[in-house]
Amino acid sequence: MPSPTERRRAAALAGHGGDEAGARRALADPDPGTRAVALGALARLGHLTDDDLRTALTDGSPAVRARAVELAAPAAAIDLVPLLADPDAFVAEQAAWALGERPPDTHAVAALARATQDHDDALVREAAVAALGALGDPTGLSAVLAATTDKPAVRRRAVLALAAFDGPEVEAALRRALGDRDRQVRQAAEDLL
Repeated sequence: MPSPTERRRAAALAGHGGDEAGARRALADPDPGTRAVALGALARLGHLTDDDLRTALTDGSPAVRARAVELAAPAAAIDLVPLLADPDAFVAEQAAWALGERPPDTHAVAALARATQDHDDALVREAAVAALGALGDPTGLSAVLAATTDKPAVRRRAVLALAAFDGPEVEAALRRALGDRDRQVRQAAEDLL
């Protein structure tokens, strides 16, 4: 049997060479890296289906799930909200980013707000608050405001996310951020004011 590196290469070449059958075979490879490459190959060919993505989003490998999230970002028919609770923080972070790239919907905004406030991983909270800022949906504002008191990286992202919102509470949060102990938080608030 060829090595995982050789199988990954073959899957990538299938995507560049118009070999849908070869790319589809690679979706069932025992190597997660090969399965992830196969997803990209099918996307390159224009033959990646919603069913392919749904299957990949439940794959046992975080690398495959993360690649599927990335490819599913523009596919509105694929619900990425459950991936915010993925046991792998990178997958959850990717899901937050992808949701911020889509038109806002109440289900996604509510889930992003929960992740901003409740997720154990600071990178996921940071990505979720960035997504709320990208969406600019007013129902996400309270979570963005709450994130201005989180860890420094999350506070910086929350201050930047406030650019999408207006109102006295936004102005007050930006004024408070001018006195933040983190220089980058202060700078972001200054830039926005």
